[in-house]
Amino acid sequence: MSMVGNLRKVARLAGRRRRVDLNHPARSPLGSAVVNCVIYRDGIRQPDTSTVEEAVQQVRKRGHDFVWLGLHEPSETEFAQVAGVFGLHPLAVEDAVQAHQRPKLEQYDDVLFAVFKTVTYVEHEQLTATSEVVDTGEIMVFTGPDFVVTVRHGRHGSLGPLREELEADPEQLAKGPSAVLHAIADHVVDDYLTVTDAIQDDINEVESEVFSPQGSQSADAGRSYQLKRELLELKRAVVPLARPLEVLSTRHLRSVDPEIRAYFRDVADHLARVTEQITSFGSLLDSILQAHLAQVAVAQNESARKITSWAAIVAVPTMLCGVYGMNYDHMPELRWAFGYPLVLAVIATACFLLYRTFKRNGWL
Repeated sequence: MSMVGNLRKVARLAGRRRRVDLNHPARSPLGSAVVNCVIYRDGIRQPDTSTVEEAVQQVRKRGHDFVWLGLHEPSETEFAQVAGVFGLHPLAVEDAVQAHQRPKLEQYDDVLFAVFKTVTYVEHEQLTATSEVVDTGEIMVFTGPDFVVTVRHGRHGSLGPLREELEADPEQLAKGPSAVLHAIADHVVDDYLTVTDAIQDDINEVESEVFSPQGSQSADAGRSYQLKRELLELKRAVVPLARPLEVLSTRHLRSVDPEIRAYFRDVADHLARVTEQITSFGSLLDSILQAHLAQVAVAQNESARKITSWAAIVAVPTMLCGVYGMNYDHMPELRWAFGYPLVLAVIATACFLLYRTFKRNGWL
């Protein structure tokens, strides 16, 4: 792999280590599933509350704040309690607990329910035919007039760093729950871009190997097929998100601040870029596979021509020796003293002429 590709991998590994530090278990004091529960007033974080119920009561008492509750893989019992506090629709609650949903956007009265597929690149020393390249997870977001509930599934996609970035920009966070929804969508799509850049490095590595002078001998078609499988998984996560982003950026929704709508258009543009990259990657991998198969076919044809040429050369002495090995009494020059050397000379001359002909034609 090129030096640029190696530097990209080092940067990605460093970034992943920073994220793990920010998602330390000590940041989850409210329970095994509750990652964080914070009240925001005018975009400014308020002192932490002891329970989710208290946070909701404070927000609804003042009427201008909102609460952001973050959950990680809650059980049905844990999320049922949360759903009761916020009044979430049972169908959306079922989707949030079960996970394995396609990206989508649904509205239940004043509450928006959005599903995002998170994607991360799996670092590997060397790409093989069984390497895992893409790992997916999910983030479900409930956006109401005075609350945001995020439910995360998977080993990655921590929203801790995102929360801190938003808290550093109170003016944006003051626009309410829809600002959080936009930030999550933007965060997810930015990760898509990071993953596609990493996959580009893997494709470049496979492409360089296929088109190297030893292409057909060193290249492994299994690696290309594995990349296509992983690319398909990425496509299933990315492509369905286009419709929800279109709705968020073009339609008037009560849960979305009009000022935020323009930001969703920017996210939709980034998603379109990712979709185009995935499409081009698929076409490129198809071309690489076809080129590799063509090289294999050429190599096999080359081997077949060599075998055929040597078989034709060996056929000459086989034929002559077979004829003179029949031991008939009346055979040409059978009793002649120079018959044996003459046959050897004829065999050698015929074999040489055949060899020279095949060599000239590129068969040997």
